Amino acid sequence: MVNTASTRFFPFIGHWQKITLGLFLLVLVCWFFADTEVIALEPWAELGRMFTGFITPDFGATEYLLEAVWQTISFALLGIYLGLLLGFPLALAYQHPLIAAMCAFIRAIHEIFWALIFLQVFGLSPLTGILAIGLPYAATFARVFADILQQAPMQTVFAMPKGTDRLSALIYGRWMHMYPQIVAYIRYRFECALRSSAVLGFIGMPTLGFYLESAFRQGHYQQGGALLILFIALIGTIRFWAKPAMLWVYLPLAVYFLPELPVLQPQLIWRFISIDILPPMLQGQTLTTWFAADTFIAVCEWAYELVRDQVWPGIIATLVLACCALGLTHVLTLIMLPLNTTLMMPKWVIMLMRGVNLILRSLPEYLLAFVFMLLLGPSMLPAIIALALHNSGLMVFLMARQSDDIIVPLTYRPRLDHYSYVVLPAIYPHFMGLLFYRFEVIIRETAILGMLGVMTLGFYVDSNFAEIRFSGALLLLMFTAGLNVLVDYIARRLLQAPRDKLQAC
Repeated sequence: MVNTASTRFFPFIGHWQKITLGLFLLVLVCWFFADTEVIALEPWAELGRMFTGFITPDFGATEYLLEAVWQTISFALLGIYLGLLLGFPLALAYQHPLIAAMCAFIRAIHEIFWALIFLQVFGLSPLTGILAIGLPYAATFARVFADILQQAPMQTVFAMPKGTDRLSALIYGRWMHMYPQIVAYIRYRFECALRSSAVLGFIGMPTLGFYLESAFRQGHYQQGGALLILFIALIGTIRFWAKPAMLWVYLPLAVYFLPELPVLQPQLIWRFISIDILPPMLQGQTLTTWFAADTFIAVCEWAYELVRDQVWPGIIATLVLACCALGLTHVLTLIMLPLNTTLMMPKWVIMLMRGVNLILRSLPEYLLAFVFMLLLGPSMLPAIIALALHNSGLMVFLMARQSDDIIVPLTYRPRLDHYSYVVLPAIYPHFMGLLFYRFEVIIRETAILGMLGVMTLGFYVDSNFAEIRFSGALLLLMFTAGLNVLVDYIARRLLQAPRDKLQAC
């Protein structure tokens, strides 16, 4: 057994206890530096008006309501299909370091930033929304499908006749073993795509998010309440209307009813690639002048000023916000999880909590932060609460099933002490693994919350796009992606440590 200094001096503290204590120490430090001031004058009065609007919704106030719902579904559906078409072949080659690095970079950039990039080329067209969802989802599918295929048993492959081609061996020997897991993940990803599609409405795409932001920004809470109820119902009834057989019917309908695609203008695409994304001192210059000493020094000074004034402040604010949200997500999940398992609660409580979880996981983080910002004013606090509520709702939804499958002794009673000593230790490693995965997602989401004024990396990215400084925006996006990749690597190392110790025994 591998001995460390911590195990010698603190033999009663296990690996997950150390990780948890370290996490909360980090959260306390970050909370000290976070801007959590409440600035709003009458938050409870505003909350009362929102609640009144939610319980008295006006479904007839929004024009083109059915069209907005259909566009939300269409963008999500076509984005998922594009992601699958690109993600399946990438999953087969994911073991190659270059493929894995490329996918990590692509999925580290949030869909709304991909939309802002494509917006400069294709405008507010369906192509912008579909590509913005499809590209990062393809990279995500590649990673998840590669992980799933690695878990497939190899006995069937070895039992196949000699001379079986590689494609047949892959499909019948490995793929079909993991088919239920693959379908379950695609269904979960489609739910995520609906939220992403709604969020694209905040930058002008004709989805439900466009009307939601307009309603809340103007204080039309009855209209906003109706749209929220409709969107939650859309997410909650996925298992009824999004059956695999029906998706092949929806696909041609989604393509047929898409708004008219714009005529692609190659000169605009070429200008964006060859001029707009270059640093200002390289635009309009010939290749020979690019490598001149003066030009090189000017580019370095430009990059240094951008890193000093925007990248480092943005990274610090992003990590502070993400760590605070992660700690609050941990606490809220541990509080709500016992209320969602049959080992602790009667069926009527579980049904009630499932409704609460449906609301929390259905509402996009951007919308939740926007609402809390109306209540509490512009600070990090609305973003922290929004991220924690949404992610805890997702974690409880995913962890409750695992809690129900725990085999407990006959002496077990539905009490908090029995739950804490029997159930929680059994699910805690998976709980922490899911929490660290959500940390990567939270960092991606803190970036888009910068569009609401929170000075994360996303704030500076959005500012550069708004000021038509595409070169600065792309440099910031590269740092954003690098931060996500680094966090993912650290999380994987922390999760791998217990396995390494077991193998060393």
